[in-house]
Amino acid sequence: MLSAMSDDRVRLQAQKAFVTPKKQISLKNILPFIGPAMIAAVAYIDPGNFATNIEAGSRYGYSLLWVILFANIMAMLIQTLSVRLGLATGKNLPQLIRQHYSPKVVWFYWVQAEIVAIATDLAEFLGASLAFNLLFGMSLFEGALLTGVITYAVLYLQRYGFRTLELVIAAMIMAVSLGFAFQLVSTQPDSHAVLQGLVIPQFPDSYAVYLAAGMLGATVMPHVIYLHSALAQNRIITGNDAHRITAMRYYRLDVFIGMSLAGLINMAILLLAAAVFFSRGEHNIASISDSYKLLTIVPGETLPQIIFGVTLLISGLSSSIVGTLSGQVIMQGFVQFTIPLWLRRAITMVPALVIIMLGLSEQKVLVFSQVILSFGIPFALIPLVYFTAKKSLMGNLVNQKWVTFCGVLSAVVIIILNIYVISYSLLV
Repeated sequence: MLSAMSDDRVRLQAQKAFVTPKKQISLKNILPFIGPAMIAAVAYIDPGNFATNIEAGSRYGYSLLWVILFANIMAMLIQTLSVRLGLATGKNLPQLIRQHYSPKVVWFYWVQAEIVAIATDLAEFLGASLAFNLLFGMSLFEGALLTGVITYAVLYLQRYGFRTLELVIAAMIMAVSLGFAFQLVSTQPDSHAVLQGLVIPQFPDSYAVYLAAGMLGATVMPHVIYLHSALAQNRIITGNDAHRITAMRYYRLDVFIGMSLAGLINMAILLLAAAVFFSRGEHNIASISDSYKLLTIVPGETLPQIIFGVTLLISGLSSSIVGTLSGQVIMQGFVQFTIPLWLRRAITMVPALVIIMLGLSEQKVLVFSQVILSFGIPFALIPLVYFTAKKSLMGNLVNQKWVTFCGVLSAVVIIILNIYVISYSLLV
């Protein structure tokens, strides 16, 4: 059951942190709280992010870096609200929706959330399958099957404690980070242009507005909002209000670390595309496979391609694992029903396998999956902000008014941008 996403040793270590004076806080005290945001961060570096950031960098160079920075700040706020909800109530977002909404609304929520979960898996499976194809010459169908086997094998690690799974996923994120760090050192982006792109909001043309909206809208994934609240709900047992405040302080640090890593990786993807493609006049690199073929800093050198392929593979595998965990939380929370992980893994694989067999363009499928995800964002964001603003529900962890205002503003901005993305996609 995913409702007990913790280990006894983590809880025991956390209890020591509660009785340690602030001035004596050590890394050992903080570690029990580090992990949930690492799992959530995976959703922010999935293959869909690869596609949008590559296109942004190749078309506009460093001009849209500020969008990633803005999106990352928004992500920190939203994921903090999610973990705050789980800690304060001992319940996850789907469970609270079931408790406070009518049965018809809850069933609607469950159906749309399952569609979002399938769309999520579609992007993750396609990304990992494409990586297997680029690296080893496998067909996309063979790559998808292998992706399913590997992700289930990693999920099996839950038998040895959820902490083990957290460490594996954290290692995957670090591997992606190191891969892009190596590539950035090799490409040496223009530091002045990078700084300008970060601090000066700009839209070179009308399509840049659409692309920026897609980058921002696809950043906040509805399934990981549901999941993050579940990761915090029973992880640490707090005995009183002071313990809750302490735990939340450490969870905020966890969110800052996890979201910062995700943001830096997204920036690295855009920087790489800008330094390699935009600088060479290759302004129309919109697909992952095209970028892989052209990603050669020195003619005849294959190492950059291999590193890029491996990072894409790790991204697809890790985000697929997180997608499956989210699906379990969604089903358990909304309809109190559980199926074995292997069965959920098999069911959510089917749409991806069918689309791969049809031979559709991977770029079009990725864009389509992001549009589907866009529909699910308001359904997760609005109740999240509403619940975390209720004193009767949250106790001493209730949002301050300015936090609620920022949450509402973020929700409005994301919803408007996603409506724009959907409208644009339907008209094109």
